[in-house]
Amino acid sequence: MLKKYGKVMLSVLMSGLLLVSVSTANAADQSLADTKIVLQISDPNPFKQTLVLNVANNLIKHYGQDQVDIEIVAFGPGLRLLFADNANKGRVSSLAGSGVKFSACANTQKAMTKLLGHPPVLHDKAVTVGAGIVRIVDLTSKGYLLVKP
Repeated sequence: MLKKYGKVMLSVLMSGLLLVSVSTANAADQSLADTKIVLQISDPNPFKQTLVLNVANNLIKHYGQDQVDIEIVAFGPGLRLLFADNANKGRVSSLAGSGVKFSACANTQKAMTKLLGHPPVLHDKAVTVGAGIVRIVDLTSKGYLLVKP
């Protein structure tokens, strides 16, 4: 009887440890910032590209770098914001240094490769994601507010 009770207790203990482990991993994925914003850029217009960077900068100024998580997701013609030779490359670097994340749509990169005849060269701060719109949906499901300036 004691042997059976010990196995049950060990099983309960192991389940509890697994639950704590999963909870800790999920907590690491979540931000400590109270405000989470995802900015969409899908427009080739240089004015709109500058605007999305201005909005990110204004959010950091208002909330403080450590109190807001910002991710700019570029897809479609908006991917041009994250081209290595974009006129805003210095601002992208500066904002990345302030904690802004930049996501580049892989689907758009593939389409632009066909159009350009070579893969687009992206800013070194850009991180490729499978699909820009899916990234936005995933972030909004995690509490990010979507803003499309």
